[in-house]
Amino acid sequence: MKIVIVGASGNLGTALLRRAAHEPGVELVGISRRAPRPEEPYSLAEWHEADISTASAESLARVFAGADAVVHLGWALQPNHDEPAMARTNVRGTRVVLEAAGLAGVPQVLVASSVGAYSFGPKHRAVGEDWPTGGVQSSHYGRHKAMNERAMDAFEQANPDVAVTRIRPGLVFQPDAATEIAHLFAGRLVPVRLLGLMRHLPVLPLPTSLIAQAVHADDVADAFWRAIERRARGAFNIAADPVLGPAEIAAALGVPRTVPFRRGVLRAIVDLTWRLRLQATDPGWIDLATAIPVMSTARARAELGWAPTISSTAALDQLVDALGAGRNLPQSASLRG
Repeated sequence: MKIVIVGASGNLGTALLRRAAHEPGVELVGISRRAPRPEEPYSLAEWHEADISTASAESLARVFAGADAVVHLGWALQPNHDEPAMARTNVRGTRVVLEAAGLAGVPQVLVASSVGAYSFGPKHRAVGEDWPTGGVQSSHYGRHKAMNERAMDAFEQANPDVAVTRIRPGLVFQPDAATEIAHLFAGRLVPVRLLGLMRHLPVLPLPTSLIAQAVHADDVADAFWRAIERRARGAFNIAADPVLGPAEIAAALGVPRTVPFRRGVLRAIVDLTWRLRLQATDPGWIDLATAIPVMSTARARAELGWAPTISSTAALDQLVDALGAGRNLPQSASLRG
């Protein structure tokens, strides 16, 4: 079985390589802007260097030829002060990957979508994969994920014989990517080890509407692999329990208590510091975290036989520990421009 992974050196790509390493008879092909060093798990794959923001569908189709499945994980979260640059990777790149898969006659395409593709939704009950995927329009991440959902809709209509699989995880954590995650969301002016001190705060101020879901990267990789094995079509929500509200986040960090913090005030602080380039999180992430719905994972459990092996609180706890230790994959540098 030949599997091509676009964005194979990133957070999810690394986890999928680890997962595939346990399977016999699998040929892995990785695509990245720059090939990582030949160390495990990266040494398990044949590598091709390509930038999906500029690559042609024809050039990618040559790499995709003979693949049983193409997994598209490529994504840019920065530079978020330059949305057109991100869109060239996130939106244009996804269209090109889909076009290339069609040209190569690949029987299955799996795309990393997200809870961020969903439109504004409830926090008090879980929604299924049929919830509207219009995104949160004040978030570049939500807009781009929604655009990609429409691109997948069009691709499915034009290629009815291709199994299109949409994996929609919550926040994806793994300790080995802690430093890179910190740089993406906090920026390089904020010392990574300082973020690890969050567990020593006496109180944690958070908006009560900040309710999110998280999952370990290895569990997301397992969902992708199960979907490949079954050639499963459609969308699958992927998240671990419990749902992370202020109390659960504080407990995972070991902070004694939380205090309510007005969403508008937090958004204004994030907006100002982002505009001043003091940190790297734009205010759209606050809108996303407080607006997207809580997802039901019932379909993944029933149709893929999937279940998380690591709780959301344990995944968060591992990440914060790794931030304090400054852990990072040496290959993560290949993700930076």
